[in-house]
Amino acid sequence: MSVLTVSPPRRVLADLVPGALVRDIALVLGGAALTGLAAQIAVPIPGSPVPVTAQTFAALLVGATLGWQRGGLSMLVYLLAGLAGVPWHTSAGSATIGYIVGFVLAGALVGALAQRGGDRTPLRTAGTMLLGNAVIYAVGVPWLMIAADFTATEALVKGLLPFLVGDLIKTALAAGVLPAAWALVGKRDS
Repeated sequence: MSVLTVSPPRRVLADLVPGALVRDIALVLGGAALTGLAAQIAVPIPGSPVPVTAQTFAALLVGATLGWQRGGLSMLVYLLAGLAGVPWHTSAGSATIGYIVGFVLAGALVGALAQRGGDRTPLRTAGTMLLGNAVIYAVGVPWLMIAADFTATEALVKGLLPFLVGDLIKTALAAGVLPAAWALVGKRDS
């Protein structure tokens, strides 16, 4: 197989649930709600307007389990519902919206990678999650810089560095959970 050959999309975990439209709507809303619940687990970081939350982990898991379309749409629903007043974004306000915009892109990217087997083995899952985190930071850190009037260095110190160890732990957790879920359902490459 050539390096340039793109393999056809595989199923993601959500595809194992029967039904089509009703299933997809329920999964998209459920993914947004899960991310909103995970945002409530927040620990402030001294000196940073961005708290440590479980929402990044949830956003990436939602993308991996729902696939690129449902995962990205779920994060878009999460973003828009929060902007409309649903109290599930962290209390940090506009400084963290860039990270949530990053969730939309990361949910789609992680979902697309999962549809190509990026969640079937621990190593591939770790790579998928690291890429998803990179996308979140690529949007969130510049947004933080503008919203909080930080220099680039301040934005990196307050909006990236304090979270790297936690992201590695979340990545390791996902690298165990997702391949285990596939093993549990007995399908690695379908």
